[in-house]
Amino acid sequence: MRRVIREPSITRRLTRSLAIVGGLGALLLLVVIGIEYRLSFSHLSGGDAVELALHELAEHVLLPMAVLIIPMALAGRWAIRRAMEPLRIAAEEIDARTCEVRGVRVSASALPQEARPFAEAINRTLERVDHAASMHEAFAADIAHELRTPLTLLSLELDSLDAPQAAQLREDVAQMRRLIDQLMLLAQVEADAASQTSPSRVDLTDLSGDVVARMAPIALDRAVNLELVSEAPVWTSGRREAIGAALRNLLENALRVTPEGGTIVVRVTSDGTIAVRDEGPGLDAASLAALVQRHRRADHASRDGAGLGLAIVDRIMKAHGGTLSAAPDHREIRLNLPVSG
Repeated sequence: MRRVIREPSITRRLTRSLAIVGGLGALLLLVVIGIEYRLSFSHLSGGDAVELALHELAEHVLLPMAVLIIPMALAGRWAIRRAMEPLRIAAEEIDARTCEVRGVRVSASALPQEARPFAEAINRTLERVDHAASMHEAFAADIAHELRTPLTLLSLELDSLDAPQAAQLREDVAQMRRLIDQLMLLAQVEADAASQTSPSRVDLTDLSGDVVARMAPIALDRAVNLELVSEAPVWTSGRREAIGAALRNLLENALRVTPEGGTIVVRVTSDGTIAVRDEGPGLDAASLAALVQRHRRADHASRDGAGLGLAIVDRIMKAHGGTLSAAPDHREIRLNLPVSG
């Protein structure tokens, strides 16, 4: 038979401790009563005397103790749960802030005095984690910034080349520059989220129109139709450049998988969704979840891609309180953003 191991519980420990204390108190009370009534084996010589003593003990001691212990046990359990309530509320508050990347802290002021050192230790740990993440992002942003200069010089050198491979090399360098720009933009978005900078209002319809207009020459060059479907302005809060970069990434992926003569449709709906429908094989939720992991890419993706496109899109959405989702039945990838009034 397998032994069931219970998880540690403060409530069970306190209840057990109170039960032990209550039992010891009852036992001590019986001893005191025995001494008070001067009961001993020498005094209980006859059977009637023993029966009378037991009856007296049950009626005047045990019964009142039972009547008192049961409500006290229930009241003690209620008091224990009430004492633990601030810890449960603090846990719910932390869970409600799971969308926040930085600045999550445990409010120690509402906790019992005994639990405050534990909460303060957690806050110090979270502060060190935030500081380490900030240093890491600053380092990554510095590297990305330093890489832009040599890539710019490399682009100028490639422009002067007349070799057959020059066009492909220029495209590769341009792709690297776009990736670096997106990484820097992502670092800025996460820094704004950590500092709780007030976001600006963004019209998703207007934003989508700008991105589609910029991608139209690329689609025209690849003989792919690019359409935008939207009825009215849809407002959200966030960083316009970052949301635009996320949509551009989806359109670049759609252009890779859509054959010549095909159509890519960008839909903006009133619930804050930007959907990109292409004529590729589509992605299901499991495949999308795998692709947003770093260094993973779809089988149809460019072989010389960095595999970070969808991972960047997913992080941009999370920084805006949104999600990246797939609708394989419609062959769509969707950006889901919260709508603001």
